[in-house]
Amino acid sequence: MSSPDKTARLSRLTAILIKLQSKPLVSVKSLSNHFEVSTRTIYRDIQALEAAGIPILAVEGKGFALVDGYTIPPVMFSESEANALIIAEKIIATTKDDSLIQEFNKATDKIKAVLRHSEKQKSDLLSERIIIGKNWSMARTSSYLSDIQKALTNFQLIRMDYKKKEAENSSERSIEPFAIYHNTSENWVLIAWCRWRKDFRNFRLDRIQKLQVLEEKFTPHKMSLAEYVEIQRKKHFENKNPSLINSVIHQKEE
Repeated sequence: MSSPDKTARLSRLTAILIKLQSKPLVSVKSLSNHFEVSTRTIYRDIQALEAAGIPILAVEGKGFALVDGYTIPPVMFSESEANALIIAEKIIATTKDDSLIQEFNKATDKIKAVLRHSEKQKSDLLSERIIIGKNWSMARTSSYLSDIQKALTNFQLIRMDYKKKEAENSSERSIEPFAIYHNTSENWVLIAWCRWRKDFRNFRLDRIQKLQVLEEKFTPHKMSLAEYVEIQRKKHFENKNPSLINSVIHQKEE
């Protein structure tokens, strides 16, 4: 079975399990129609779930049901884990990219939904008693980080209009996203291979005027971020203070 087929089957097994939990009885025909697969495939899926330890009861001529009292165990968080998430939420809230904040808030909402009532009260209290600087004005200067993250992990080319300085006109760039970092000025910066410059360049997200993630794929760069930093360190800081990592990767900023 190919990888896409395995992924599709895993998704279907999960969906079948959720349907079994949400209804007292589920017919094979309804599952077959819903997932657009044969009834034989559904029977195989049911057998796979049983083999995984899910207690499924067959009701002759009607379908399948979960054994009474069985529920999917919810994800549980300790108090320390919940507190760590609150800290992370506060830190993310001070960054200047709106897309990251929105996506993280949606994720934490799902996490908070499974917390016990007492844990929620403690999390709310902690949230009210934490301040993270320096972005006191809660300024938002970009909304591209979420799209850039997806392009980076899927090796998709980015086309963007980029403005190097405030007074200059923007120029169109085609870039291959390589890495992301948050600099000491609290700006998100993208390290990417610029096809125009034919070299790696750093692009501040707050200077991107327009961004489009293309369907076109690029060949992944074999170099790791650690190797990139070491190359920049040797090039710019040989025989100098080797701890200036942020300064190293700050080189060649557009």
